Amino acid sequence: MGIVLVTGANRGIGLELCRQLAARGDKVIAACRKSSPELEELGVRIEVGVDVASDDSVRALGQHLAGVPLDLLVHNAGILERHNLDAQVMESIRRQFEVNALGVLRVTAAVVQGMGPGSRIAIITSRMGSLADNTSGGSYGYRMSKAAANMAGISLARDLRTKGILVAMIHPGYVKTDMTGHGGNVAPAEAVRGVLARIDAVTPETSGGFWHASGERLPW
Repeated sequence: MGIVLVTGANRGIGLELCRQLAARGDKVIAACRKSSPELEELGVRIEVGVDVASDDSVRALGQHLAGVPLDLLVHNAGILERHNLDAQVMESIRRQFEVNALGVLRVTAAVVQGMGPGSRIAIITSRMGSLADNTSGGSYGYRMSKAAANMAGISLARDLRTKGILVAMIHPGYVKTDMTGHGGNVAPAEAVRGVLARIDAVTPETSGGFWHASGERLPW
């Protein structure tokens, strides 16, 4: 049992994370831009108006959580924008970097003071952020931002080691959510069970690793 902060918590993987964490007895703090009826039914603490792409918004979240000793921080907030390589792609890439990559650092910086030895940080990332695994190209903004998020996770694992904070990057699979147009091959409940198993299994020796929710170690 512990205190857990989940970003992007109002739907999809984030909502299911809150559901399963609360069911196992954790005290959940659900951060999101706006709530949802499904999230409110869980009876967890909800922090609304949290935009991980906004410095002011994340700073306010840190102030709201001042003094809260977090045992786990799950960076789940993310966006996927599909596009071709044209004049409009640069702004799309910027938006995805702000949320998927810089959002990880913003939120961590805002709340890490409340984390201590044994605390964990999980970044819900994607194997699309793997250089070695890129066999199809495209998806520039999503691939590049997730690769950056993975690099941030490795640096956080190194920098926070002396504080005893563990870090993991986890690909949940191709999950049936709004982000994928419900075209995935795994249900959120199954994906989240795997994600939580990977988080629980992280050790000081494996901190900074990149895993599939199934337990497969993914290539960089």
